[in-house]
Amino acid sequence: MNANAIKEILVQKGLKVTPQRMAVLDAIYELHNHPTADDIIGFIKEKYPNIAIGTVYKILEIFFENKIIRKVETEKGIMRYDGILENHHHLYFAESDRIEDYFDDELSNLITNYFEKKEIPNFKIKDVKLQIIGNFLNKKIQ
Repeated sequence: MNANAIKEILVQKGLKVTPQRMAVLDAIYELHNHPTADDIIGFIKEKYPNIAIGTVYKILEIFFENKIIRKVETEKGIMRYDGILENHHHLYFAESDRIEDYFDDELSNLITNYFEKKEIPNFKIKDVKLQIIGNFLNKKIQ
């Protein structure tokens, strides 16, 4: 994503445009792999070696609170960050702790319709995210 698009996202959310915020959001989009805070810090440190780790964590929290990014927690309890806000699910590869996006409108509609019909007493659903946990299948092609 280019710098102007990143600036526009920050402006639309009423956030001050700073080099640090630009760098964090750029890292999330450039890394494409649901990066951890450490991944983001490592990516940013190349351009901004003096950025404080605490600043990165604060920015990530601000972005989450302003719905610029999503948090995705792995089975191992590691927090990862996702810049894709469109409705989607995740494939979690337990062996490698890797996460991939999984887009399936039919599945999303099925889940939405299910919960619209089956109300949970005293509970209002804001969002449903499905994380599908599995491993690679090692298929040998003969």
